[in-house]
Amino acid sequence: MTPEQMRDASLLELFSLEAEAQTQVLSAGLMALERNPTQADQLEACMRAAHSLKGAARIVGVDAGVSVAHVMEDCLVAAQEGRLRLGTEHIDALLQGTDLLMRIATPGDAGAQATLPVFLAQMAGLLDPGAAAMPPLSPAVPAPPEAPVQTARAEPLPLPVEPLESELELAPRRKAGKRASEGTERVLRVTADRLNSLLDLSSKSLVETQRLKPYLATLQRLKRMHGQGMQALDGLRMQLEDSGQSSEVLEALAQTQRLLAETQQILQQQAADLDEFGWQASQRAQLLYDTALACRMRPLADVLTGQSRMVRDLGRSLGKPVRLLVEGEKTQVDRDVLEKLEAPLTHLLRNAVDHGIELPERRLLAGKAEEGVIRLRASHQAGMLSLELIDDGAGIDLERLRSSIVERSLSPADTVARMSEAELMTFLFLPGFSLRDKVTEVSGRGVGLDAVQHMIRELRGSIELTQLAGQGCRFHLQVPLTLSVVRSLVVEVGGEAYAFPLAHIERSLKVNAEEIVQIEGRQHFWHEGRHIGLVAASQLLNRPAGQTQESSLWVVVIREREQLYGVAVERLVGERVLVVMPLDPRLGKVRDISSGALLDDGSVVLIVDVEDLLRSVEKLLSTGSLERIERSSSGARGVARKRILVVDDSLTVRELQRKLLGNRGYDVAVAVDGMDGWNALRGEDFDLLITDIDMPRMDGIELVTLVRRDQRLQSLPVMVVSYKDREEDRRRGLDAGADYYLAKASFHDDALLDAVIELIGGAQG
Repeated sequence: MTPEQMRDASLLELFSLEAEAQTQVLSAGLMALERNPTQADQLEACMRAAHSLKGAARIVGVDAGVSVAHVMEDCLVAAQEGRLRLGTEHIDALLQGTDLLMRIATPGDAGAQATLPVFLAQMAGLLDPGAAAMPPLSPAVPAPPEAPVQTARAEPLPLPVEPLESELELAPRRKAGKRASEGTERVLRVTADRLNSLLDLSSKSLVETQRLKPYLATLQRLKRMHGQGMQALDGLRMQLEDSGQSSEVLEALAQTQRLLAETQQILQQQAADLDEFGWQASQRAQLLYDTALACRMRPLADVLTGQSRMVRDLGRSLGKPVRLLVEGEKTQVDRDVLEKLEAPLTHLLRNAVDHGIELPERRLLAGKAEEGVIRLRASHQAGMLSLELIDDGAGIDLERLRSSIVERSLSPADTVARMSEAELMTFLFLPGFSLRDKVTEVSGRGVGLDAVQHMIRELRGSIELTQLAGQGCRFHLQVPLTLSVVRSLVVEVGGEAYAFPLAHIERSLKVNAEEIVQIEGRQHFWHEGRHIGLVAASQLLNRPAGQTQESSLWVVVIREREQLYGVAVERLVGERVLVVMPLDPRLGKVRDISSGALLDDGSVVLIVDVEDLLRSVEKLLSTGSLERIERSSSGARGVARKRILVVDDSLTVRELQRKLLGNRGYDVAVAVDGMDGWNALRGEDFDLLITDIDMPRMDGIELVTLVRRDQRLQSLPVMVVSYKDREEDRRRGLDAGADYYLAKASFHDDALLDAVIELIGGAQG
């Protein structure tokens, strides 16, 4: 390729980017002008977009683009000057011109040239009604596919470096010959594979920094053991002095003590340096991971491009004026999730126009506005993307739905008559189910909500339908913000870690032995007004059953549609945000497992495929192979529990820590301030001290200092829990003699419990 060809290719690429952005401006502006043809700001925006595209097409030598943009600009200028009032026929033609411009700017679309003469003749007739005009162009309504087709996007995609914006927002600013130094944001092209690799490497870096924690805990234990050794030598020296040992022996002992004192200083410095390095490394690794993840995030608006136009055109083809209103279009979502959302959203919007919105005359009789409205609301909720699609149509005819269920022999009439509205709605998601009597271009092909539900489940999400008769339907979708990470509950089964995605968990709870009953040969327990079947995770996952003396079981209640089961596990490790690592494709489909991940300590955890797991449950039930869960009727007796003293002036914090640690089997005492804690330490024996810093009478630093000066308490493990998380605050606490520093800003159940286990181990010793 010659330098001139390379230059032309680059300009054509820029023209394509600009056309994509400017045609969005035109589509949005023209639909606004259809409702109010005299909006000066929208006329100006559309005129400028057409003018910009005309100039850009002239620069790159695309004559067809110049012709289309020029005639569109003439029409818009005439409307601005009052020489022409935009009607529906003008808007239809201008929207056709917008589509034609995008086709002209798309490489390889040869059909655009054939449409050009018809469009120019049509526009000429509209601008000069006296001239012979061609037959009007009809709104383009894309024919529905037989099944939802996921839109393929060309790679690589242009991605901003910083701050995060969509490539479509940046495209208008990326002009030929424009320098980045003129205040515009630079845009780089990065392949999806490279972004995935960056995210994978950053997640592994985050995990690797967590592996420093055991080394730091070992150093802290060495410090305590070293201190105990020095105390023993002090006692030995005093005994030798009293017994009149020779000066040579005493000098050798003194030399040993001096060497130990020097090594103690080195050990303390190394522990402090490692703690500081570990803290800074974890902060930077977290920032790196967050930045890498942000590079994959794009606004929801990216998949809504053209949806407003599609709703408008489809409504016109059906004789229904319909408008789409979007709230939260800037909500950020992972690009992979966005691409997989496009097809189901398109299906739901088409269904809303076809099934939901009534014809204008029926709407007027019902006291509604002639124009139908579909609202799409997007927001972040608890780490998930929440989407609500609401139409103001007629809702669902429940009696007709009941009749259709009976006619299809899906359920007996007497059973259907007793079904609740929610139960009836579930039939709409069955394969091939439709309320449409005949096949049209839009509906009645038996491919609809079942396909939508399947695609949403592939995203590890959920979909729910509710309606209000005569007032419309509401679809509520929840999907993860990213497929790269998954919020999970990590449990232990047969000594191995497994993760259940939180999206499928109803709740987790402890079930006492006496609550488990046998019903028709199967184990159940009663929860919130219903019996829930109980199965052993060890049998489902082919793990050996764990040995326990406890009289209760940890149970994870999982839900998939209407199926609800309690899965008995050995232990709840806690909630984790896991970076998903796909299994090696050479393994094929691993039963009941979807993917893997790494825990903070670098160990592997397998992520459970809940749908597959429930199929395994059904198979065990159908073959009569489900095993009973054996449990002990009495707990362990006579085992000493480790004692912890919690010192904090906040009643809430004291009680929270007491409850968390008590639930894990520790014996917990509390003190209201440093003075109260010091008195408790002098009068009783404890295995661990947990203290706040800022307290009345005696603060935490003073308390820790007194502990380290006391010969009896010198080796007592000490944890500081404080709201302050600055580096100097951490250093101040550790310098005073604390073994562990935990910030309340990042305080949660697992962080506290993990730290306690690191320092003193489990509750029983």
